[in-house]
Amino acid sequence: MAPAHLSDAELAAQPAAYWTGVAYEALIAFTRARHVEFDFTQPQFWLLRNLSGNDISADGHGMTVTELELATSTYLRSEDDLEAEAGVLLDRGWLTRDDQGRLWITEAGERARVDLKQHAPEIRARIHHGVDDADYVTTLKVLRQMIRNTGGPAI
Repeated sequence: MAPAHLSDAELAAQPAAYWTGVAYEALIAFTRARHVEFDFTQPQFWLLRNLSGNDISADGHGMTVTELELATSTYLRSEDDLEAEAGVLLDRGWLTRDDQGRLWITEAGERARVDLKQHAPEIRARIHHGVDDADYVTTLKVLRQMIRNTGGPAI
């Protein structure tokens, strides 16, 4: 663990992978805790978003859990169980499942997705408190360059 007060020179020598890992874990934990306060989980929100024709889904067609796992693979965590999360949403009436095992968002699920999405600005504001947009943009540009430098995806 790094000391709390580092000079700019000491910070410049710090490994980016360490800090991005710490940031990732802290941000995910914070975001997931906020979602639980609103009585849903992050993976449940992803399911609704990926099934909604008004959000991530291009066509609003149903998807199997396997297809949803593939669609969310870049942000799904190893502990996430989309089948179990879908079960909760089925019980709430926010999803239905057809005879081929595809999940479909219901009207109630779409209303819930819209309601849940309204919490995003508050969560973002708490995460970004004390960080101006220019510094945030600079940070993302630096991270994107580091990703390119290491052969990561061109994002």
